[in-house]
Amino acid sequence: MHNPIRVGITHGDFNGIGYEVIIKALDEEEITDLFTPVVFGSAELLNQVRKEIGSETFRFTPVRSASDAQDGKVNVVDVCPRGLEMTPGHPSKEAGEAAVSALEAACIALENGEIDFLVTAPINKKTVYSEKFPFPGHTEFLAQRLAEDSGKATMILFDDELRVALVTTHKALREVPDAITKDSVKNTIINMDSALRQDFRMDKPRIAVLSLNPHNGDNGLLGAEEIREIEPAIAECVAEGILAFGPFAADGFFGTGDYSKYDGIVAMYHDQGLAPFKALAREYGVNYTAGLKYVRTSPDHGTGYNIAGKNEADPTSMRQAIYQGIDLTRNRAMHQEATANPMPRLKQEKRQKAAPEES
Repeated sequence: MHNPIRVGITHGDFNGIGYEVIIKALDEEEITDLFTPVVFGSAELLNQVRKEIGSETFRFTPVRSASDAQDGKVNVVDVCPRGLEMTPGHPSKEAGEAAVSALEAACIALENGEIDFLVTAPINKKTVYSEKFPFPGHTEFLAQRLAEDSGKATMILFDDELRVALVTTHKALREVPDAITKDSVKNTIINMDSALRQDFRMDKPRIAVLSLNPHNGDNGLLGAEEIREIEPAIAECVAEGILAFGPFAADGFFGTGDYSKYDGIVAMYHDQGLAPFKALAREYGVNYTAGLKYVRTSPDHGTGYNIAGKNEADPTSMRQAIYQGIDLTRNRAMHQEATANPMPRLKQEKRQKAAPEES
């Protein structure tokens, strides 16, 4: 890990609020004393947005690659052709292609050890989708590209108090029940448990698992997924030493405040978990992808087309994504050091003690 830590940031959809929240999050006095920002995008567009929002103190340094990044400065790796036309609030094919280019360049930098972790600004899922990028979002792409277990990753939304993982992410609601299997639920619980231990530094995390159907399925009257899939998944996780509980009916679980009794929550589908999370976390929420070889965070909001180009974007979630990403990266490093095989280190210490002292 670099010292200071290097934070890779992709520009997302340049017709949204990505550049605005990046500039506002990084336009703080002495910010580069805390970490080294490496933005993947367009220096030309970044400068254009800087002028439009009237940021007179923000400065950046264009570099050819992340390996050339300079500590003490905001670095920009240009991955876009010049002359791109920004149309705030309106999606475009060019913006989608530029978002993918930035993401791919950042992944290469991660794999080469040129940055320490990744923060992604929001993308438009429709404009990025193509034969080259056949994924419904960041999570699915990163699961294939950077997952510890190829293709398997878990979306976790969190703030300082609440952590919500999703069994299914960007999937049509009518397709969700078929995707709720014992294996998919169990894998999500395991990934959540691993993330809480490794990246959030919790020794014995308690995980609550939500039901799929109203009223927990009413013993099969309103659906059998709880009996067939969810309960067996929880039982197997408990047998393996994971503190998993449930399933709980989602409405009562959040309505009564029971969520505060657990370190993590596993929701069955996107809106079941994200609607209450966003209502509670508001602008402090962060999107995190568990199960990757590297830490990846993102602001917990979309492209913000409705306010793009109006200088109204709140950078809080982007700032949180950066700072929380730093904490997660350091936590993971400490966990890996603490759980590493001690034998090589002990052998090295013995060799050093046995070596004759220099006169």
